[in-house]
Amino acid sequence: MTPSVQPSRTAFDQAPETARGRVTYRALLATHAHIRRDLETVQQLAARAADGLAPSQLRQQLHALKRGSILWQLQVGCLRYCSFVHLHHHVEDVEFFAELRATNPALGSVLDRLQAEHRRVSQDLDAVEAAANSLQREETEDARRAVVEALRALERNLFAHLHYEELSVEATVRRMRDWSERT
Repeated sequence: MTPSVQPSRTAFDQAPETARGRVTYRALLATHAHIRRDLETVQQLAARAADGLAPSQLRQQLHALKRGSILWQLQVGCLRYCSFVHLHHHVEDVEFFAELRATNPALGSVLDRLQAEHRRVSQDLDAVEAAANSLQREETEDARRAVVEALRALERNLFAHLHYEELSVEATVRRMRDWSERT
């Protein structure tokens, strides 16, 4: 009988969860819960736009969503480098993702995908704004359909991104160095 060969465990596999990691992951989930709430608003807005919501009302609701929701605050204007989004992405891309890469080097391709998805969601947000602006200028069936399609694409891509992120980074986030271990 040949003894079974156990794969060697990495330092990551052996690392325990940390208090900081658990708190950070809970904060990530709380942020995503707010974003999902806003996605429900986006879905409802898409349905109302498809049903004939007046362009001025659609535009007003988009502005209200933009001002008051985490979804828009975190993502809108990424490509235009709005100050909040620039700061958020800088921290996430340079510090948070760098720390996750250091904690678990095997996560590199996941983090690369998440960064690419951030850019995709930002493009979706830009498309929603552009479509809403077009509808405001000229209310046509094509313009209305473009708003609905842009809102649905945003919902689809962002929801998939959140789901993937939560599943992919949980173990690593939970093992981030604790506060006392940071230099």
